[in-house]
Amino acid sequence: MKWNAELYDQKHAFVFQYGESVMELLDVQPGERILDLGCGTGYLTQQISELDADVVGIDYSPEMIQKARQSYPEVSFSVADASKFSFTEPFDAVFSNAALHWVKDHDAMMKCVYHSLKPGGRFVAEMGGKGNVLQLITATKQVLLKHGFAKQAETMIWRFPSLGEYTSELENHGFRVTFAAHFDRPTALQDGDQGVAKWIAMFGEQYFEGVPSNQKQQMLQEITELLRPHYYREGQWFSDYVRLRFTAVKQL
Repeated sequence: MKWNAELYDQKHAFVFQYGESVMELLDVQPGERILDLGCGTGYLTQQISELDADVVGIDYSPEMIQKARQSYPEVSFSVADASKFSFTEPFDAVFSNAALHWVKDHDAMMKCVYHSLKPGGRFVAEMGGKGNVLQLITATKQVLLKHGFAKQAETMIWRFPSLGEYTSELENHGFRVTFAAHFDRPTALQDGDQGVAKWIAMFGEQYFEGVPSNQKQQMLQEITELLRPHYYREGQWFSDYVRLRFTAVKQL
């Protein structure tokens, strides 16, 4: 997937803005060495740096890393796979905001995180949880099937686990889960009736691989109308976000 870093910053800033509250959970201490896993365009990485931490940001997207380096040249960023990374010097904490649900191999990712942490180091993250954008996914698949795109309707872009499922996996990988929460967070979309289409253009474009552009526009309108009863209220469009947030400590 090729990311549009400019669109991400301009129209989907809520992603890293909500992440500021996850940083409170991280509770950065001066001098700590911290890895920002799935750092995107680097806004939160820079915020961590300003707290006098030694921070490194990694992301799978070259477009995101290029934008991060341009915006925050004083911070260290690199392109890396969340399931295959390694560092010679361990970290006090691994932080991740709105990135882990994109990871395909969570088993490998958790192993990488565990091995990158110091004993007693913490893994602090927020990701999409079970039920996240369920109405949007349902409407998108319904329209794809209606127009004969059955293959695209079977696309699995994200993984949104339940709290019990994910905390058990963390424990199986040697972490002690000290905090976990699964909660609804309706999230405002920008640009009115175009908000759903622009969200899909940013995050769900894989659903429309092979769909002609003129047909795609009609389908996006149909998806928007299906979602109107659920997403539109009091003059504003809201997506059905559900988040999973946790802190896990590498056991000694």
